[in-house]
Amino acid sequence: MPDVVVIGAGAAGMMCAIEAARRGRDVLVLDHAHAAGEKIRISGGGRCNFTNIHAAPDRFLSDNPGFCISALKRYTPADFIAVIDRAGIAWHEKTLGQLFCDGSAVQVVDLLKSEMARHGAALRLSTSVRAIAKEAGVFRLQLDNQELACASVVIATGGKSIPKMGATGFAYDIAAQFGLNVIPPRAGLVPFTLQPHVLEKLAPLSGVSADVRATCNNTSFEEAMLFTHRGLSGPAILQISSYWREGDEIALDLAPRLDLFAALRRARQERPRQTLQTVLAHTYPKRLAQLLPENETGAIADYSDAALRRVVAAIRSWRIKPAGTEGWRTAEVTLGGVDTRGLDSRTMQAKSVPGLYFIGECVDVTGWLGGYNFQWAWASGWAAGQVV
Repeated sequence: MPDVVVIGAGAAGMMCAIEAARRGRDVLVLDHAHAAGEKIRISGGGRCNFTNIHAAPDRFLSDNPGFCISALKRYTPADFIAVIDRAGIAWHEKTLGQLFCDGSAVQVVDLLKSEMARHGAALRLSTSVRAIAKEAGVFRLQLDNQELACASVVIATGGKSIPKMGATGFAYDIAAQFGLNVIPPRAGLVPFTLQPHVLEKLAPLSGVSADVRATCNNTSFEEAMLFTHRGLSGPAILQISSYWREGDEIALDLAPRLDLFAALRRARQERPRQTLQTVLAHTYPKRLAQLLPENETGAIADYSDAALRRVVAAIRSWRIKPAGTEGWRTAEVTLGGVDTRGLDSRTMQAKSVPGLYFIGECVDVTGWLGGYNFQWAWASGWAAGQVV
């Protein structure tokens, strides 16, 4: 029988398998999908945003915020960059510390698979685990057509995000079966939907993007926002969605790095006959400029300083209450998951069930957009792989 069975051939699962096999453990990786690393393959527009050089514990959400510190400090972005460099995979840095492959994300999948094979970890795809039990210190896994015994089980099956890729709540079911608490999962890094009357008003803006500062629950992100036919998306919105709860309002500053009042005063002096909308179109996409100064008409020459300040205040504090989110279908990650209070932060092992480990997205640790969640996958998988 294998020493270790890793359930889930994603980023965390393959990393764990590599590290455990490197230590001489007999490792078998199982996955119900037809291919390994499918979320890696589609990530980053097909180029895999494999880490972020700014990865730090304060950029991860959890009901138990200190849990992620140990793994993230012991396996850093530099550690994974070294793996990428040794494999000869070219990469580049984009905005805000995000690192992407120059070529296809498949290079990362192939690297992980080849490292598993090199160290002797076996991979079996199109294989579903129907049940797990523990008897006399041995785990027994019921597969489709056989029973498998092993000393340790690592659950690396991810969360509920992107169900079309095969995401399920398997990890939460196993956690509950063995008496671990589960923080209710919800969609994270996900676009907002809007109420029909708001959507109708904003319909002309579908496809328009603008730089904003999005704020909710004392947290802000300054990046691009995209108007869609369903509501709001773009990096700033995906980021703030992880801090949003149903019924919350979000504040949007559409002039985060601009002294808009000074710009409007200057335009009033230089182009007095232009309408306010025309002046704003020098700063914003035309369709957005036409809708921004709601109920405001006339030449900019007619606006006093007080009136201009009123316009600026409205643009810099545009408040919207989302109807909801697009849910699991488009969510990039899962918030919540296996309660980390029941896990050892150095090993990822369940405190009450020796030999049972939870890693990656199924754990209640969720990073910001931009490579953070891959770094958690590498770090948590690495941590478990040192001891499993």
